[in-house]
Amino acid sequence: MPDQPLWQPGAERVAAANLTAFARLADLPADYAQLHRWSVEKPEEFWSLLWDFAAVRGEKGQRILVDGDHMPGAQWFPEARLNYAQNLLRRRDDGTALVFRGEEKVTRRMTYGELYLRVARLAAAMKAEGIVTGDVVAAYMPNLPETLIALLAASSLGAAFTSASPDFGVQGVLDRFGQVAPKLLFVADGYFYNGKTLDTLDKVREIVAGLPTVRKVIVSPYVRETGHDLSAIPNALTRGDFVAPHRGQTEIEFAQLPFAHPLYILYSSGTTGVPKCIVHSAGGALLQHLKEHRLQADIQPGDKVFYFTTCGWMMWNWLVSALASEATLLLYDGSPFVGRGRVLFDYAQAEGMTHFGTSAKFIDACAKIGLKPGATHDLSPLRALFSTGSPLSPESFDYVYRDIKADLQLASISGGTDIVSCFVLGNPIGPVWRGEIQCAGLGMAVEVVDEQGKRAAVGEKGELVCARPFPSMPVCFWNDADGAKYRAAYFERFPGIWCHGDFAEKTTHGGFIIHGRSDATLNPGGVRIGTAEIYRQVEKLPEVLESIVIGQDWEQDVRVVLFVKLQENLSLDEALAKRIKEAIRANTTPRHVPDKVLQVADIPRTKSGKIVELAVREVVHGRPVKNREALANPEALEYFRNRPELAA
Repeated sequence: MPDQPLWQPGAERVAAANLTAFARLADLPADYAQLHRWSVEKPEEFWSLLWDFAAVRGEKGQRILVDGDHMPGAQWFPEARLNYAQNLLRRRDDGTALVFRGEEKVTRRMTYGELYLRVARLAAAMKAEGIVTGDVVAAYMPNLPETLIALLAASSLGAAFTSASPDFGVQGVLDRFGQVAPKLLFVADGYFYNGKTLDTLDKVREIVAGLPTVRKVIVSPYVRETGHDLSAIPNALTRGDFVAPHRGQTEIEFAQLPFAHPLYILYSSGTTGVPKCIVHSAGGALLQHLKEHRLQADIQPGDKVFYFTTCGWMMWNWLVSALASEATLLLYDGSPFVGRGRVLFDYAQAEGMTHFGTSAKFIDACAKIGLKPGATHDLSPLRALFSTGSPLSPESFDYVYRDIKADLQLASISGGTDIVSCFVLGNPIGPVWRGEIQCAGLGMAVEVVDEQGKRAAVGEKGELVCARPFPSMPVCFWNDADGAKYRAAYFERFPGIWCHGDFAEKTTHGGFIIHGRSDATLNPGGVRIGTAEIYRQVEKLPEVLESIVIGQDWEQDVRVVLFVKLQENLSLDEALAKRIKEAIRANTTPRHVPDKVLQVADIPRTKSGKIVELAVREVVHGRPVKNREALANPEALEYFRNRPELAA
């Protein structure tokens, strides 16, 4: 079969793309490889032109990059002054700023003008409460409009914002917010999930008891409009009462702040200890998101942008920034499988969604249950589908183009909380190849290197690194005065080079394949194996819903152990175990074949849906899991503990 892409944009689409217009301004051809080379070799020119192209509101200053050979230590736009919220609230008209759906129970709409006024009133209330530049404001909230309004109000004043989703347990929230000492805490009275109504106010009471710095708790009604008894929560009041004295406020005085001013605090997954508090800058996040939205995702004014995410995952922060590209945000909170998995595609059809963001696991699950949205829904406005959270298998690429939409940019993207953005992602004017991430991001000197830090050959697996500074590197870690934790997290392996912790390879098409996390790679006989290579083969089998693989220390070596979650009412027998092993052997190498295949009832995952190989490995070896609160379903760890099959 000839080497053909799954999708290639037509000439009209290429001509109309933001990336083509940007290349013209740069006096370069609309050729991604040339654009990328220039963006990395001439970073001052690239990022300065991006500022102008995206019409960033603020003062750019004369200097673009200082100490550009220091990593960490480079300074971007050291003379700039700007405000993140001002750039997102650039419109005040009656166009639709956002649409919200809470499963099949709640639908709301808000214009740009209404959004501006709500932020103005909340910012005035925060200011009256004494919130000033440098304070921290926290939200324990579903993905409601009120959550992003709190972010925008806080950032308009120069306060840092931090959030967690309401499915976090009390200790998980305290492990995060307890480190950063918030002055205000925004919460909702509950949330909906899979048709159920879940109250959160009892958890809020416990959380507030562990956060002595909180002056006020502001409660948004969501699951109940009236009848809230807040007497058990100290200093709690409804959001309506909090903003009531400021209902006449119509303007926002945006604080003009340095490029590196803290915008929000995100958290590492916390599966190996208390989460790290990662501080991101207003300028870095804004400029990086503008680049990814406008150039890599081709978001145009009026587009309808959706990402399935909670407020505890960085994709929420990424989504919110699309307001700066004058897009309409499509927010959703709840289970993606309400209505037999159709709810998100119903949403896409109803709103004319142009950009659909989700996880690789969601796409795989849709394929497993036989959904064919292309046949059941009108998805004609949809131009791009984004996937992240874990590697997207080649079979999932096939599913998308066969059963969702044939004329579509499928952008598998990969980056993380650490950079609140992507290292590798989409190119709207280039082809999509089966199983490949399209390209490295503009301005990102992404490489794959071997164990010695030397550039790996095309097709050779190694560490994903970034060799030069970029604006969305964290400002710092909270409570890391000398930067030791920060440097250890990214620069200990290869000094002066960001090592991201992904096991990857570069392809002949200039794209990338991620094979899993480096710290979860398997090493039987000293040969490194990416876990994604095994998942791809196992999860092709219709009997297997999901799997997780680890390396178990065994007889002075490592043996591969595979756990599978099967379709309901199925049991793992010798015949199925043999078929699983044969599928792996036939499509990979003998070293990939697990020594043991065992069935489990569930597989543990983080709040953002990522399976946790490291936590399972700790349990199998009889070691404690340091932070169970980081997991969405910590009880699933018990299925791996003291398995007699692993003692022989």
